[in-house]
This record gives sequence, structure tokens and C-alpha cells, in this order.
Amino acid sequence: MNRRYFLGAGLAVATAPAWARRNASANTRTLSLHHLHTDERLHIAYRIGDHYQRSALERLNHFLRDFRTGDEIRIDPQLFDLLYDVKEHLGHSDGTFEIVSGYRSPHTNAMLRRTSSAVARRSLHMSGKAIDVRLADLGSRNIRDAAVTLGRGGVGYYSRSDFVHLDTGQVRRWGA
Repeated sequence: MNRRYFLGAGLAVATAPAWARRNASANTRTLSLHHLHTDERLHIAYRIGDHYQRSALERLNHFLRDFRTGDEIRIDPQLFDLLYDVKEHLGHSDGTFEIVSGYRSPHTNAMLRRTSSAVARRSLHMSGKAIDVRLADLGSRNIRDAAVTLGRGGVGYYSRSDFVHLDTGQVRRWGA
């Protein structure tokens, strides 16, 4: 590849028809997140078309780290797709997910199990396949209903604590 190739490619993108530029924008998946324990915020395009953006996934892995220990793990990208699809299903495309819990190290999970019977011994939080969320300005019951309708993974509804557990494991549901 040479300089002419790159200049030509750049010109092709700049002069692409408006419909092509709109289509590229429509195929960009973004999420807005607010971590309730660290007060960090992140607005990120994590996928364009069928391609996950490696640097965005790395930032999301860090953002969803175990805030108690600082440990990180690779979060299942399908979990981000599930979040995206839930907010789109709700017509809340500019909504911000409030993160109650992302990744949990085995140490943190064991500590939480000692204080709550609602924490699973083999929680999918420990493998980066689960997240507990709220959606700002929308009831958690709505998130639960949208996730159940999508029929992907586990959906747990915790009405007293006002959050929904979503995961990319087997399809199942619990809570009121």
C-alpha cells in the first residue's frame, strides 16, 4: 500500500453519498454509563457494524472492573449488545445506564456471599458475563420487561434494591 492508496481512500470516504455516511452512523453502537460506586462516566462507541472496537472494549473492561480490588477481566462483548438492545427496545437510545455491579473478583464475590444470600457461588459476574444496572429516568421494571422480551440470557429483577441483573448465560429469569 502506498500514499496514493490512502489519499484515494480518504477522498472516497469524504465524497461518499450522504446515505452511506448516515448508514455508517446508524450502524454504530454506543453506550452511556455511570458507575455508581466510582462516580465515573463513560460514553463510548463500542461497535461499528459487525466490528467491535478493541480500544473501546479495553476501556469498558477497565470501567467495569471490580471497584473494590481494582481487578479487571475481559467482559463479554455480547453483554454490551444486550444493554444496547434493551435501551433501543425501550426507545431510550440516549439513556444512561447506572452501573450497580460489573465484574466481581472471586474474593469480592466470596465477601458478598457472606453478607447476602442473593449472591451466587458461581456468579457470572466473576467471568465478565453479568452486570447489574438501572436506566436513568426509567423504572427498573421496564428494563426487566424489555430484557425478558429479548429472550437472551438471565434476567433478575431486584425491586427493593431497584436494579436489574442481566447476563449472557442461559435464558432464565427470577425476581418479581
